[in-house]
Amino acid sequence: MSDIMRPIAFEQLLNWILTEKRQSGTVFGEHHPYYADEKYSRTIFERPLETPIGPAAGPHTQLAQNIVAAYYTGSRFFELKTVQIMDGAELSACVNKPCIKADDECYNCEWSTELYVPQAMEEYIKAWFLCKVMAKEFGLGSMDGFQFNISVGYDLAGIQSEKIDNFLNIMKQAQDSDIFKSCKSYLLEHTDLFENVTAEDIESISGEICNSVTISTLHGCPPQEIERIAMYLITEKGFHTFIKCNPTLLGYEYARKTMDEMGYDYVAFGDFHFKDDLQYEDAVPMLTRLMKVCQERNLEFGVKITNTFPVDVKQNELPSEEMYMSGKSLYPLSISLAAKLAKEFDGKLRISYSGGADYHNIKGIVDAGIWPVTVATTLLKPGGYDRMTQMAELLEEENVVFAGVDPAKTEKLAEDAKTSPYHVKAVKPLPSRKLKKQVPLLDCFTAPCKEGCPIHQDITAYLQLVNEGRYEEAFEVITEKNPLPFITGTICSHVCMSRCTRNFYEEPVHIRAMKLIAAENGYDAFMEKLTAPAVTRSGKAAVIGGGPAGMAAAYFLRRAGMEVTLFEKNDALGGVVRHVIPEFRIATDSIDKDAALLEKMGVDICLNTEIKEIDMLKNAGYTAVILAVGAHEPGVLRLEKGEPVNALQFLADFKAKDGDLDIGKNVVIIGGGNTAMDTARAAKRTRGVEHAYLVYRRTKRYMPADEEELVMAVDDGVEFMELLAPVKQEDGKLLCKVMKLGDFDASGRRGVVEAGEEKEVPADTVIAAVGERVPTSFYEANGINVNERGRALVNEETCETNLAGVYVVGDGLGGPATVVEGIRDGLKAAEAVIGETLVRDFAPEISEETIYSRRGGLADLREDKEESGRCLTCGKVCENCVEVCPNRANISIRVPGMDRHQIIHVDYMCNECGNCRSFCPYDSAPYLDKFTLFADEKDMEDSKNQGFAVLDRARMKFRVRFFGETSVWTKGEETRIPQGLQKLMETVCRDYPYLLRP
Repeated sequence: MSDIMRPIAFEQLLNWILTEKRQSGTVFGEHHPYYADEKYSRTIFERPLETPIGPAAGPHTQLAQNIVAAYYTGSRFFELKTVQIMDGAELSACVNKPCIKADDECYNCEWSTELYVPQAMEEYIKAWFLCKVMAKEFGLGSMDGFQFNISVGYDLAGIQSEKIDNFLNIMKQAQDSDIFKSCKSYLLEHTDLFENVTAEDIESISGEICNSVTISTLHGCPPQEIERIAMYLITEKGFHTFIKCNPTLLGYEYARKTMDEMGYDYVAFGDFHFKDDLQYEDAVPMLTRLMKVCQERNLEFGVKITNTFPVDVKQNELPSEEMYMSGKSLYPLSISLAAKLAKEFDGKLRISYSGGADYHNIKGIVDAGIWPVTVATTLLKPGGYDRMTQMAELLEEENVVFAGVDPAKTEKLAEDAKTSPYHVKAVKPLPSRKLKKQVPLLDCFTAPCKEGCPIHQDITAYLQLVNEGRYEEAFEVITEKNPLPFITGTICSHVCMSRCTRNFYEEPVHIRAMKLIAAENGYDAFMEKLTAPAVTRSGKAAVIGGGPAGMAAAYFLRRAGMEVTLFEKNDALGGVVRHVIPEFRIATDSIDKDAALLEKMGVDICLNTEIKEIDMLKNAGYTAVILAVGAHEPGVLRLEKGEPVNALQFLADFKAKDGDLDIGKNVVIIGGGNTAMDTARAAKRTRGVEHAYLVYRRTKRYMPADEEELVMAVDDGVEFMELLAPVKQEDGKLLCKVMKLGDFDASGRRGVVEAGEEKEVPADTVIAAVGERVPTSFYEANGINVNERGRALVNEETCETNLAGVYVVGDGLGGPATVVEGIRDGLKAAEAVIGETLVRDFAPEISEETIYSRRGGLADLREDKEESGRCLTCGKVCENCVEVCPNRANISIRVPGMDRHQIIHVDYMCNECGNCRSFCPYDSAPYLDKFTLFADEKDMEDSKNQGFAVLDRARMKFRVRFFGETSVWTKGEETRIPQGLQKLMETVCRDYPYLLRP
């Protein structure tokens, strides 16, 4: 594989567009065409503009197909990828790959076009023609309703060079260029391809492509050089002109303070660029002079805000020493600079905007008089170009005339940005959203939520049922694999939500809440029909421990037809959930309903019964024993002086006495996990407590607690004492060593070291939440082998110990775990006892049309069951890699006989930007790991990808690389190539010939 992308011939592009539209109703995989209405058109640069938005100079305006995809979905202002004197192979050699990482805030280490400048010019002119004819053929708007804006850099000498000068001249008047004449001629010779485009339409296509320019300069460019470039383009070339400004105009202190306060303290940058770049006191008079020059020539002038922001690579984000930040973290800086300049010039300086614009803020930006607006980062995320349609619709407004920028509105945008949930960084680092397996060559669509769930709940299926109000059916789907719907609907750790693709849009579908809605609305009908199954299995099972794992094991065994007795030493089922987790986290009534499921299922429940000897149960005729005894041995925290209270004991006392405890005014909780958060919140609610301090040796960002738990503790008033390591408790105080974060290690994680200082924290009571241990002595007393950590040695697939028919599940297996992990263990053991699979899978009942209608659109949290309608049903349609590829190099095709679409990678369209790696749910990079279509045998030799090149389309003859072996195969011959891959290659030749280069 090469990172040198190859432009597609005009005739192939046109054939692709028309054929795909006719066959699939899409263009370059985009499902949401935008149909412009002239009543919403506005004017800039003396030309009409149907929408004031489009793609920024970057990956979305580099190739003709990128521009076409952007136009189809609603873009009308195109800031073409920057050209400069360095280009082609010389520039590509300077750009490390992968060069884009956009999974949250965005980083890149690319700059101007990777094509040769003449190639870039040809791409832009091909796109000009294609957008014109698409406008008429597909009814997308006026043929003159969009504008191209050229971006040039980086110094005057380069701009005046023959290469760039020729580019500027042709882009301004292209009608005599070879590429313009070639495109026009081809269209005139093939008017029969169109239903709505006439020869007159083609003849009317103007060669005056660009009359505006955006000046892009490198960091450190002197103000005099910037002004000389602008004067040249204004006075000698006659362009309406924007000058791209950098966020460095705000000053280092402002930028650093803003980033720190918004949670981006880990983003590293020095003051070098702030000192070296254009200074604000130089910018203002320069801009004033240039405004006057343009005004005298009836040209429009303004600034483009902003360039990307240079930061240091510290966590191996990209293979570079420096990278450029954009997206959600750049927005507060960019809009702050816009506000500063709007105030400085009293709104008279026109501002073209880029820098973290997206669906959530673009209406406010445009309403403040700041347009056109170009975007990049939002288009790099799932939904891709289709996100543009929603933004275009949002900005539809009649009779808009530019009358200046509103300083007050812009200032409010800047202030709001600093606290906006769409721009503030999450408290905790984002969890990995990757599955721990490689993407398959075929049938790769998967629901990350289901794969991330320890019990593989059929989440998309029950979400769709909830959305339709079919609660009883949803409840049946849930309880097929999960006998604790109320407990998990309330306090589940919801790994599923951290994997939800919606995280890349706005926030995850609130899956846990939807489960609870299904439980609350489907429970009564389900219980009314539920009857205990007959005993049809030989033997009988004993389950020791009535916590989540024990309850699950008993439920599944009894449902499978086995006689089951559940022994619980306390007076009610629920384990830690009932006896330790506070009532403000989960109501007793919810636990009771889950317990009632077991009773109705026919489980024999023996409360207040403690089992200490397994042999006693064996002698009583139990053929299988499942130990779900929990992890109740207290963890140890040793201080030089003082004895901390155990967190679980405190929580049990708190719950039993409803917070009526005497623990003083000042309580310190040591720990950073979920139990520590529960403990701190309970302490805050305890009678007489005024301060609940949580002491941890690292910062919040590095605490093991789930973000949700941490945020709830903050909201409850828990006082976080970060970077403190406890030493001793005496005289009502806890003495701690002050720590500090160290440098980033090779993995990108920051270490912690002593700062050489001490600090005292008021402490009438110290509670240690440092983890619990499994009951090693119980296991050893019953002949169960344990490892060096005292944990039972079990078969990982079945949870069976060295004692035949004896199993260990839940917290008692590996230490404190989540409820759903306990259910997983219970199911494993139950299936091992029964000897067969005990649960079924359910697929969602939903049309592809509905799924595609949701993809590409941002949708914030909705009320009640409507929230389930935000689900993207990734198990039926994923296509993240298709959507996020700027170049359209990952293609979704329909292969006859296969239920799902298949993804192929098209080698000649890819420049190895790596963006698809970020969003593929597998631990893979589709541009490297999906079955690849090569243009020819030479390209195939340059790559290690598995894939194929078409040698003879008519005979369906291919060169194929599969599992490292390359061979030539013709349809009909015997081969080891799997049937599915054979069908895929045949389908490309038969149904997608436009993918093949002439």
